[in-house]
Amino acid sequence: MTFFLWYLIASSILGIGFAYLGWRLISVSKLPPRWRQISWGALTGLFALLVISIILQTNSIEEPTGIVAWVTYVILGLGSSLLTLVVIRDLFFLLAKGLKKAGEVWQKTFRSASDETHPTDEGRRQVLMNTVNLAIVGVAGSMTAYGIYEARRRPALVTVDVPIRNLHPDLEGFRIVQLTDIHAGLTIRKGFVEAIAEMTQELNGDIIAFTGDLVDGSVHELRDDVSPMTFLKAPYGKFFVTGNHEYYSGAEQWVEEADRLGFTVLNNEHRVVQKGGGRILLAGVTDFTGGQFVPSHASNPEKAVENAPASDAKILLAHQPKSLYRALPLGFDLQISGHTHGGQFFPWNLLATVGQPYISGLHRHENTWVYVSRGTGYWGPPVRLASRSEITVLRLTRGETGSRAT
Repeated sequence: MTFFLWYLIASSILGIGFAYLGWRLISVSKLPPRWRQISWGALTGLFALLVISIILQTNSIEEPTGIVAWVTYVILGLGSSLLTLVVIRDLFFLLAKGLKKAGEVWQKTFRSASDETHPTDEGRRQVLMNTVNLAIVGVAGSMTAYGIYEARRRPALVTVDVPIRNLHPDLEGFRIVQLTDIHAGLTIRKGFVEAIAEMTQELNGDIIAFTGDLVDGSVHELRDDVSPMTFLKAPYGKFFVTGNHEYYSGAEQWVEEADRLGFTVLNNEHRVVQKGGGRILLAGVTDFTGGQFVPSHASNPEKAVENAPASDAKILLAHQPKSLYRALPLGFDLQISGHTHGGQFFPWNLLATVGQPYISGLHRHENTWVYVSRGTGYWGPPVRLASRSEITVLRLTRGETGSRAT
């Protein structure tokens, strides 16, 4: 697909959304002509600014971490909330109108000739519509403002106990610190990454596992922003697997950069982590879609455990939860994933569930535990609602049941 066609499709979709907002928020309000012109002008300006911002970024005229990125994604977040609330309102009004019509049919069929009809008060109806529209704008603005606060605050520290049957005593309490989905580049810069690195280091995990989507941009653009990852240390190593966004930004270059940052990159590979007499087989696969971008990066859990020695626990690092399906026959005790962001915010949380077995938290799937992180950063609009970002400590224990505490 050519860039021109991509721009045309993206602009058309955005244009339809903004036109719908104008129609259902401005046109129906019956504002005085001057205020209606101002409202349409403001909405058109936001749409134009959004399209221009996308063109600047995709043509590398504006750095991905610049002010234009903030403008783009805040407008997208606000527009998304507005459109969602307007659609919900319109569906409610449509239902109410249908019920009213049904009531009128019933009255015409069964009422007596002496029954009176009550004409609609158009003035009251218009006041109600304007009040609802004003409330929608206020709620959408409040949701966006709070969502930005929630996205930009320090991640929550989440501790999860994962029971492993017959776990070696020397591995009791073994701590895996998971980072995932930081998405450095768009509106996340070095200061945010530094805060994450400091929080992670204070946890003193036995190993650190990064399960993909470190960046949105090239190594050249973002090397300095992710440099705080260099300072992460763990006694039994720190490990990295690719996410889908690495493949949008030059996956092979980011694999090399992850190695330079001190990570052991597991591209369909494994390592044995030994603590005392206990042995953990730690395997990692490339992203589920990796082979579509780099043929040699096709995700392959079988290859990841090829010639693996006996171990007391088998753990798989896989960016997308749906890697579980292919990995199930291989006998992993635990799969650690990210990708979904816990949905991030409505209604995109509905899309996050498509094709994925789980969206967040610890789950038992046949004989394998699956933990899906809500992500340590965010993607796109700097907005999170009811899905706070997290740094996770997965603690191995002996037993059959798991628990989660924040």
